[in-house]
This record gives sequence, C-alpha cells and structure tokens, in this order.
Amino acid sequence: MASVRTRLAKRLRRLADLVLGFIAVGALKTVRLLKPDVISNFAGGFMRRLGPWLPEHRIGRANLAAAFPDKSATEIEEILGGVWDNLGRVGAEFAHIDRLWDYDPTQQRSSRILESDESEKIAIRLRDDGKPAIIFAGHLANWELAAVAAASFGVDSTVLYRRPNNRAVSNAIIGLRAGCMGTLIPTAMDAPIKLAEALKRGSHVAALVDQYATQGVPVTFFGRRTLANSLVARLARQIDCPIHGIRIVRHPGNRFQLKITEAITPPRDAEGKIDVQRTMQVITDVVEGWVREHPEQWLWLHRRWRDA
Repeated sequence: MASVRTRLAKRLRRLADLVLGFIAVGALKTVRLLKPDVISNFAGGFMRRLGPWLPEHRIGRANLAAAFPDKSATEIEEILGGVWDNLGRVGAEFAHIDRLWDYDPTQQRSSRILESDESEKIAIRLRDDGKPAIIFAGHLANWELAAVAAASFGVDSTVLYRRPNNRAVSNAIIGLRAGCMGTLIPTAMDAPIKLAEALKRGSHVAALVDQYATQGVPVTFFGRRTLANSLVARLARQIDCPIHGIRIVRHPGNRFQLKITEAITPPRDAEGKIDVQRTMQVITDVVEGWVREHPEQWLWLHRRWRDA
C-alpha cells in the first residue's frame, strides 16, 4: 500500500511540474510579445506594491539595518522599494534578454545601453590578448545582461549558471541564453573541471560570487562575517590568470551601463600561489563597493549572513 502511495505521489509531482512548466513557458512567450520597456515598467511598479507583503521583505529590512546602521527606517524602506522594483524589472526583462543589448558605439542612434569607454576598452583587450581570465559578478541591476554584454564584444565567454528544477522552464531559459551568452555550464559536481578546461582553452570564465556558500571560505561583508563561494579563487590558484569584476548599472529610462574593473591583485601565500581565502576577501570588498554605490540594485532578499 505504501509503495502505491509513493508511486502516486511521484506521478502527481510530475504532473504538477508539467503544468507549472507549461504555464511558465507560456508566460515567457507572452511577455516576449510585449515591448521590453512597457513590461519592465509594469513589473517594477507591481513588485514595489507586492514586495512589502512578502516574507523576504523582512529579511531585506534586517539585512539593510545591519549593513547601514546609520540609515533611518524610512531610508531603508525606500531602498527596499528600489530592490523590489529592480527585481520585477529583471524578471520581465529576462524574456527579452537576447534583445536588450542594442549598444551603438557610433552613438548615431538612441540606445538603451549607455556609453562606457573604459569598460569597452577593457572588454576589447580581454577579447584580443589571447589569454584566459576569470570574471566575477554579483546580483546587481540586471545581472544576466553582463554576460550578454561580454558576448556582444566578441569575448569568448564560459558562464556558470544555475539550472531551474523544472525541465520545461530550464529548456526555455537555455534557449534564450544560448544565443547571446557564450558557453553555458550548469552548476554540478563536474562544473569546476569544465570551467578549468575552458580556462586552459583560453576562454573567459564568469561566475556570481555574492551569495552565502555553506562550504565557502570566511570573509567579511559590510563588517559582518559570512561565507563566500571560493570557486573563482580556486580556479585562479589552479590556472594563474587575470581576475576582473563585471557589473551592470541600471539608469533611469530603462537604460544600462557596463562596468568592468581592471584586474585585481590577488594576495599570494609564501609559495607565491594565490591565497584563496584572502583573494575572496578582495573580491568581496569590490562587490561591497558596488553595492554601496547602488544599494537599491542589489538582491538584499536572501540570507547573506549566517553563522560562519
């Protein structure tokens, strides 16, 4: 009898996944029929109203209060409003992720991508120097667009991403990403091996670094101890190559700007090899600087600080 119930439960879960996948993929296709700016504005406004009613709002409020003890409750709520607005826009914009990057270097036509001379020069240098590089990013503004930007400049990119659990949704998302983000590597046990192989081929490996990692290394973020995923530093220790940061800054009017850092200087141990923990602290400090510049554009809604 128990085995019958187990089989029935599995079938119901599969059915639920099919239904949810059908709805999600249908919604994605519907959003693609709408103009990007229209749906982005709608989704941003909608999430500004809905977000404060969700449990994640309390997490965000606690995180901001701890990170910015000098800010008033009103200022914190204003930042959170921007966080929800940005998150809504990211969700809506994702359906158009392969269409958003319309940068015109000649500036002869109106573009949603603002000029960024120094970052463009770095991107071209990375493309043409014949060397591999490691690129770190954070959940800022439309973080998906950073990979699109790199690919648009012709940079050979290999991007680590988290595959959605629902197969139909995963296939739809991969379809959108595949044509505009370079080579995609899903998070899995063999991902570090594949990323190392990509570096050996001369590719540029990109990964997000700003979420809590249970098996991570200790770092300080906004004066508080946490654990950071050390993958990018471990890759750099294995294959000594430049490490750059990349981000997108959101501007009014549904406009974006690409920002790429010069190569950071990773600390080294007594043997001259890259020190993983101290390098992750340097990277975390860079990300903190980004967040301080535009706190309303970072994802404050997850538990970044836990018992480390």
